[in-house]
Amino acid sequence: MATSPQSDPITELLQRAKTIAVVGLSDTPTRASHGVSAYMQSHGYRIIPVNPNIESALGQKAYASLLEVPGPIDIVNIFRRPEFVEEVVEQAIQRKVPAIWMQEEVIHEKAAAKARQAGIFVVMDRCILQEHLKRFR
Repeated sequence: MATSPQSDPITELLQRAKTIAVVGLSDTPTRASHGVSAYMQSHGYRIIPVNPNIESALGQKAYASLLEVPGPIDIVNIFRRPEFVEEVVEQAIQRKVPAIWMQEEVIHEKAAAKARQAGIFVVMDRCILQEHLKRFR
């Protein structure tokens, strides 16, 4: 059964969200995490880099972990290999973040199930930029 655009949970999430913490955001412009985050930033989202190896990206201070990010986070966007996802999900649960987005090829069923059990909306193996383009072009 097809759902109407008004009842699409991804559309609702992207309309409601204001702040996206991007775990694994690179300060290198040629990296996918940088390009996707720059696109989302240009569409009005506040991007918070979460990467212990950089000081800043896209004009924003970087944090070593989600637990260090001040203020509310609406979406945790994960640009890390699957073996690092569980720790990120644990931190998102501690932070009571409402949504976790795992980018394309970032698949971790156990972590996704744990997040859902904690009441977190999960998108897995999808590009947030592509999903935004589909809905708000």
